[in-house]
Amino acid sequence: MIEISKQDNRFIFEVKGMHKLWAFKSQLEIPAEHIIDAHQDFSEISEWRGLKMPGTYVPYLITAGTFYVNGTKIFWDVVNKEKSIIVNVKDENYQQLIIEVENPEDAIKMLTKGKD
Repeated sequence: MIEISKQDNRFIFEVKGMHKLWAFKSQLEIPAEHIIDAHQDFSEISEWRGLKMPGTYVPYLITAGTFYVNGTKIFWDVVNKEKSIIVNVKDENYQQLIIEVENPEDAIKMLTKGKD
């Protein structure tokens, strides 16, 4: 699971608990102006995850880490897809974050309103 906070004009995506081991990351920092949008789309996260480098993928259990799909670099950390959101970013190492959060609605509001 990911905990999102905002410090100055940057969003901090902190990977919590054992997810750090599965995702091979503990934190991502992204400037607010690099967030394009944030939304939920269960059909998008149900599709093939691509090539993992490095990452963990256990079908129907967890997807975590760095994955490449058609040249797009995506960071995943999802166990419960019902609590997942998709964050599209620009000018960053990752083009997309697909992450599980405690409260998807609040996270989407924070990311989209917090750009101002």
